[in-house]
Amino acid sequence: MALRVTFVAAARSSPLLAERFEDDRPLDQAGWDEVQRSAQELLPLSAAELRYCSPTPRSRATGDALGYAPLVQLALRDCDMGRWRGLTLGEAMAREPEAVDAWLADPSGVPHGGESLLSFVTRVGGWLDTRPVADGGRIVAVAEPSVVRAALVYALKAPPSTYWNIDVRPLSTTTLTGHAGRWNLRFDAASARA
Repeated sequence: MALRVTFVAAARSSPLLAERFEDDRPLDQAGWDEVQRSAQELLPLSAAELRYCSPTPRSRATGDALGYAPLVQLALRDCDMGRWRGLTLGEAMAREPEAVDAWLADPSGVPHGGESLLSFVTRVGGWLDTRPVADGGRIVAVAEPSVVRAALVYALKAPPSTYWNIDVRPLSTTTLTGHAGRWNLRFDAASARA
């Protein structure tokens, strides 16, 4: 049986240029406004048999505001960025330019002392592969955009460097269908998401 997992990217809590590694800030007013504007379109996903979210405040708040009442999944947490936690990419680059360059070039590198990109993708993929498949159920998971990118890299068996070429916008949806070890990316018309 095929499983359908729809990821909803959490609403943002800051302008895109101010996004921080492992950002634990709650939704700001702009984020709440985005959720309210998107709620009608995203509400049908609340019919999913299983509803999950990343442990970040904005993922939980997004899921709750959309009526999903999601269960927090630690495996859907953002990549552990070690000593770069809370910094923007620009701030990390200003402090440790060689380390940032090495991290961007090597998916197995951990110059920040946290988790490698490869480990992050594998962790998120492991969560995806262990979802219950009984009766071809539907799952919705509200997660940080980075988690959605990691899930796509894993599901498509793409090279880890592909992670940097995937743009996940706040409140966008991405659907994967399949089962452990065999996932397909599904594109739906906006009116057929449910």
